[in-house]
Order: sequence, then C-alpha cells, then structure tokens
Amino acid sequence: MKKYSFILLLFLSSTIAYSQNILTAVIKDSETKAPLIGATASLAGTTIGASANASGELQLTGIPNGTQVIRYSYLGYEDRLDTLTFPLAQTTPLVVLLQAGGEELEEVVISTTRSSRTIENIPTRVEAITLEELGEKGNMKPGDIRMLLSESTGIQTQQTSATSANANIRIQGLDGRYTQILQDGFPLYSGFSSGLSIMQIPPLNLYQVEVIKGSSSTLYGGGAIAGLVNLITKKPTDEGELSFMANLTSANGLDLSSFYGKKFGKFGITVFAARNANQAYDPADIGFSAIPEFERYTLNPRLYYCPSERTQLYFGVNATQEERLGGDMRYIDEHESGYYFEQNNTDRFSTQFNLEHRFSDNAILSVKNSLSFFNRDIAVPDYDFQGKQASSFSEVAYSLNSSRSDWVVGANLWTDKFSEQNATTVGARDYNNTIVGAFAQNTFTPIDWFVLETGLRTDYVTPAPANKSKGLFVLPRVSALFKITDRLSSRLGGGMGYKTPTIFTQEAENVTFRNILPLNTSQTAAETSIGGNADINFSTLIGNNVTFSINHMFFYTYLNNPLILTLRPDNLYEFKNANGYVDTKGVETNMKFGYEWIKLFLGYTYTDARQHYNGSVRNMPLTSKHRVNNVLMLEKEDNFRIGLEAYYFSPQRLNDGSKGRAYWINGIMMEKMFEKFSLFLNFENIFDTRQSRFGSIYTGSRTNPVFNEIYAPVDGRVINGGIKLNLL
Repeated sequence: MKKYSFILLLFLSSTIAYSQNILTAVIKDSETKAPLIGATASLAGTTIGASANASGELQLTGIPNGTQVIRYSYLGYEDRLDTLTFPLAQTTPLVVLLQAGGEELEEVVISTTRSSRTIENIPTRVEAITLEELGEKGNMKPGDIRMLLSESTGIQTQQTSATSANANIRIQGLDGRYTQILQDGFPLYSGFSSGLSIMQIPPLNLYQVEVIKGSSSTLYGGGAIAGLVNLITKKPTDEGELSFMANLTSANGLDLSSFYGKKFGKFGITVFAARNANQAYDPADIGFSAIPEFERYTLNPRLYYCPSERTQLYFGVNATQEERLGGDMRYIDEHESGYYFEQNNTDRFSTQFNLEHRFSDNAILSVKNSLSFFNRDIAVPDYDFQGKQASSFSEVAYSLNSSRSDWVVGANLWTDKFSEQNATTVGARDYNNTIVGAFAQNTFTPIDWFVLETGLRTDYVTPAPANKSKGLFVLPRVSALFKITDRLSSRLGGGMGYKTPTIFTQEAENVTFRNILPLNTSQTAAETSIGGNADINFSTLIGNNVTFSINHMFFYTYLNNPLILTLRPDNLYEFKNANGYVDTKGVETNMKFGYEWIKLFLGYTYTDARQHYNGSVRNMPLTSKHRVNNVLMLEKEDNFRIGLEAYYFSPQRLNDGSKGRAYWINGIMMEKMFEKFSLFLNFENIFDTRQSRFGSIYTGSRTNPVFNEIYAPVDGRVINGGIKLNLL
C-alpha cells in the first residue's frame, strides 16, 4: 500500500510541477519602444506579480495551466489586459506595448529657452507650472499670481507696503528688481511698470508658467540676474473654451473672470476679461488696512490669423486699470483729512504682435513687437508721486533645427522712457534708455545621453553706465544635460548678467520715492553678476504602485556693484554703488511621492544671502535662510481634489539689525468637479498667522505712523470659495 501511495504522490507532484508555467515579457512604450522600467504584470485573481527590470523585462512564475488573464500596468499609461492560454506555444519573450494615457506623461514643451524642446531635453533648468497646477493655485488666489509664485521653492514674495499690499518676488534671496517678468516672451513689466505687477495679473488665462532661476540675461537682456518668469497665455483651439469664475472671500473680496477662445478656419480669437475688487480689511483691528480697498478691470483680447500652414500671426492688447487705497480705516471710510493713507492709481496698456513663418520644417523666422504705456500715481499725506512710462520691444529671430543641433540667432531693440509729473524740489527723475542687442544660441546633442547649450549675447546700452564707457555688455552662458540613465539625469549651467541703474527698487518703493535725488547714470555703475547652478534628478518606483522623484539643486550668484539707497546728512536719499558685493548660495530640494490618486510634495530651500559692504559681512535682510514646503494632494481626475498645505519660514534679519519671528502658514483647499462646472472652497492661513500677533507693525501715532518692515502675513486667515463654469 505504501508503494502505491508513493507512486501516486510522485505522479501528483509531477503534474503540479508541469502545470506551473513561466511567462517572460518585455514591456515597452508603444511609440518610442523605450523599456518601461518598473512596469508591473499580475495574474488576475492571484497574488502572482512582478516588476520590470532596467531592460523592461519581467517574469511571472507559478502560472497554472489553462486560460489566464494578465494585467500590465505602468503609471501614466493605459492598463492592458491579455488573455493567454497556458502552456504557451511561444517560447521567446512576449513584447508588450503600453500606450500613454492620462495627464501624468503629457509632454511639457518649453518656449522660454527659445528652443521649443520638451522639458526633459532642455539643458537649461526650467521649472514649469502646468495648467493643472495653475487651476489649483487659481482657486486659492484668483485675483493675482502672488501665491502662484510664492509657493515654489527658492521663491519668496516680499510685501513692500503694510497698508497697500504691494509686493515683489525674490528668487534665491535677491531683490525683486533682479527678476524679469515676461508675458509670452514680451517684457511688459520692467522699470517703472514693475510696481504692483504681480498683484495685477490674474491667472485664469494662463496656460503655463515657466521659471528659470539664476542669471538669464543672455536669453532676454538685462534685468534677469536672479532669474525670469514667463507667463504663457492660452491659445485658441478647434474645440474652443468658454469659462467663467466667480470668487468671494471672507476679507470682503470679489473676483469675476472670464475667458473665451476658439479657432474659426484661418482665424482664431481669445478674450480674457476680469474684475477684481476688495473692501478695506483690518483683521487685527488696529485701525490700518491689511488689505486695501481696490477695484481693478483687466481686458486682454487677441486675434490670430493663419494665412497658410507655414505662416501664423497674432495681435493682442492688454489693458488694466486699478484704483487702490490703503491706510487708516477712518480715511478710507470717510476720506477725512488728517489721517494716514496710501493711494495708488495705475493704468496699463500694451500691444503685442507676433509673426512666425516656416521656410521649411526646420527653419522658422519670427518677428515680435510690443508697445507699452504705464501711468501710476502714488499719493500719501503731503506728497504725490506721478509718472508715465512709454516703452517698446522689437525682435527678429531665426531658428534652424536639425536632428543633432538647434540654432537660434536674432537681434532686438528696447526703448524705455520715464517722465515724472509735478516734480518736487529734488528735480525730475526722468530717464530715456535704449538697448540694442544681438544673440546666438546653439543646442547640440552629440550623443543621446548628453546635450550642450551655449549662448552669447551682446547689448549696447545708452546712456552708458559709469563702468561701461561704451555701454557694451557681453554675456555668455552655457548649460549641459547628462542623461545618466532613464531614471537619473543631471544639469549644470551658468552665465553672466547685468542690470542698468534705476530708482525703481524696493527701497525706493518703501519711501514712496519721496526725497530721492535723480540718478546720475554716467556716475553710477551698472550691476553685474555671474552665477551658476547644478542639479540632479532621480525617479523610480517604490514597490509596484508608489512613484518617487527627487530633484536637488545647488546655486550660487555673485553680484558686483550693488545699487543701494543711502540717506544723506540733509535728509535726502541718493543711490550709490556699494563698496563691495552681494553673494547668495544655497540648495533647493524637491521630492514627490505618488500613489494612485494621492500625491505628496516636499520641498526645502536653504538660502545663504550676504552683503559684503565696506569690509563687513551681514545676512541679506528679509530673507528666510530655511524654508520648508509640504503639500498633500488627494485628486481624482474630473471628480474632486483636496489639498493640504504647510509652509515654514525661518527668522529673517531686518534692516535695523533685529530679527523677525519664525512662522508657519497652513491651508486647506477643496474642489468638486461636475460635467460643466466645479465648486471650490479654500481656507488660507487657517491658523491666522499674522505679523500683528508678533508685535506692533508701526511706531509713532496713527496720524503719523512709521511702519515696520513686513516679513510675515498681515491679512491673516482668509476663506474664499466660488464656482468655475466650463461651457464648451
């Protein structure tokens, strides 16, 4: 009996062993045929599964005989189900092609670097805020782009007025005047018009925001020492878009925005219109406005025309009008004399013309032109500053692309004229600048894993600054991309920059340009810089379902001849070049985890910015040395999104030598999507962090206040909510 039992057991064992089949498969992208490292395969109804190696190959073992269903998955790709009968007749590995799907792998094309490559293939380090993220940030602050920029690592928005909420952006610790803000490649917010700029740009008509940190003057001329921000607007599509947004805030604000865009054969049109308004808001109940009373209207129509497949052009107009009043709540409510106030009335008007003609699939000629007019009137008790700016920008560029090399060469002309109205006894601060520039850039891919980008720009500036007898600036730059593996890459780059002397700085804004002497350009040196950055980027799959990516960047900028505002013995201010230099160095780290519809973003910025003046060294004022970003996003596409945010700012040194307090800002954002509309609710600064909680924000009397520097929020907790309609 034992003998038969042994034979039966041996037979069953051999049968079971025979029925355990092995599947070998190689998983690739259906278009590029690149292996999908970390892609998974699983046997339906079992725990049998495996992940692909560096060659995209995997094996499933222990598969029973018969008909089985195999599921192949990879984040950002459509799942594939194959029904196979085991044992397989095929003995060679199966080749499984997955098709990209969803938004995770949507290509991000960058235009700011002038090469129009995807973000993965550009040597210059560019951060892109895409349409999805713009929608999230637009829910939190529909009236302007301040929050959109301030929640990125390495960028800090600095409020320059306690009562009118004016602010600028600081990249890697450098003052806002060293950052150039563009719209579709046009410099519409420079010089005098930089005032209040980020507070007057609603985000609803933006398609993408591209940020380059570090010296970028070679790309777009002077003023981009710290970096540049390019606001890319939406274009008309065949399907069309008609959207509206209405937003109410607990701080007595109302935002109304609308956008329409559509193609009609050879023509296309986009129209953006917005009204943003707020009543004066004093959450600390100290008698001064934390948010001023303002009313702003924005209109941006644009007409597109494509006479042929090779030629396209557009002409657009930007118009903004705003009245803004902050200060003592008694003055705002009653307009009675004797109380402190700060009134800003601004008018912006600009045109944009762009023509592109393709001589072939590889050769493109582009012609650009813009005219800009900006008027601003700043009034405080016993003083009124009024000025008008007229500027223009014209450019001709030619691009020639091949499989291994891309060339861009061109020339541009800038004019910038400022006229002060009703000049005081110090004299008019007028100026009339002209810059003629020529540039060339090459992007070369000698081998698949290495891309080199080199550029050279020469600008001729009149009137010439003191350190440039002929007004000539030569600006080289170089960037390199190393694709070490499919998951690991690195970028290295650097360049030179400059900034022509101007009175329109944060320090001058703080004193409303009062008692500042005219700038003597011939005796004032231009600010010049050299800097670079290096980063490493890695992405992988943790287990079968968790994606992980990390980007770590090192940066350094050296700024020579910094222009500072000094107080003379006669109580007049004048701008002088400091005896020394400024340098800023540090690191930025960004990590992202993803699991199905859950995403976690972690960011850290270390900024060591210092002023080396007159043989002494001190930390740059109003700059957090340590900054931490934490964002948890729960999102199901076309269904809902919930965002939790926490941002930490370390203590900042103030100009009087004292230190501000460290603080956290926390928020919650919720949105529910339906077929044609969505509802959103946002709790910003939910724990009511305010500088007025740390101490008084002014000294002196209410009728003659002296405001302290603003390093933390003054508006506190703000709740907003509204509706977005998508009718096409």
